[in-house]
Amino acid sequence: MPLDPAAPRRGITTQMPEGQTMLDATAPRTLPAAAGIGYKSQHFAGLMAAPGPVGWLEIHAENYMAAGGRSIAQLRALADHFPISAHGVGLSIGGEGPLDTDHLARLRHLCDWLQPARFSEHLAWSTHDTGFLNDLLPLPYTAATLARVCTHIEQVQEALGRRMLLENPATYLAFAESQMAEVDFLSEISRRTGCGLLLDVNNVFVSATNQGWDARAYIDAFPLHAVGEIHLGGHDTDADDQGRPLLIDSHGRAVVDPVWALYAHTIARGGPRPTLIEWDNDVPPLTELQAEAARATAILTPVEDTP
Repeated sequence: MPLDPAAPRRGITTQMPEGQTMLDATAPRTLPAAAGIGYKSQHFAGLMAAPGPVGWLEIHAENYMAAGGRSIAQLRALADHFPISAHGVGLSIGGEGPLDTDHLARLRHLCDWLQPARFSEHLAWSTHDTGFLNDLLPLPYTAATLARVCTHIEQVQEALGRRMLLENPATYLAFAESQMAEVDFLSEISRRTGCGLLLDVNNVFVSATNQGWDARAYIDAFPLHAVGEIHLGGHDTDADDQGRPLLIDSHGRAVVDPVWALYAHTIARGGPRPTLIEWDNDVPPLTELQAEAARATAILTPVEDTP
């Protein structure tokens, strides 16, 4: 049975360091079906003064695992005004080894005091033995991988006492040993663990272009009922050795028109969902992110034609 994302962990008492308190439990703890942006510290003052169409914020969880400091103080102030989604990049959900319990404990501490509306991670791996690779690497879609990922997700959900979302990857190749399609793999993970899904529409477009399959057919087959959040981002365009298009999920550009069209198709099929404008590299001024958020809002809440 799916876990309540806002439920406290059973049998665990939260102890905060001296001088720190949990956020007000009456603050917003759900994400609206509206546009949000990935928070960057240079936008703090602008967001507090004039958020415009930005209805919520997402943070990278690993950037806020410290005990205090300016970044934590700013996040506390933002959390009084915006629903927050925490997006993990370091759990290595698909890794062959066990999850890092110290990392998981720090993540649990963050979720305890922040009480984010969502927590999400990637269908990827980034660890090998004691090493950590600064990348989100793909997985073969096999029965063994499925069982391992499900075990790790159940461990995360039990430790955090909340339902997590799992994000579809951007891929550049397919494994010969894969036994099922990516959509079927994600659907089965959600069915077995009760986790939700984070649908990154740009990742779908990137993977479809790189591997030569139909992005709309992927969306049509996706379990949209399980989607708790959507991501939109930019990508770089390159070419492989044969001159074929090769897209790189860079998060450093505006969303391109074909991805906007795929997003509109997704919303038409599944209904409005919280939608993030994801821009992590070469970050532009807040006004540019707000313009992207406004474009998402126009798709989420179209204005009906008047006679």
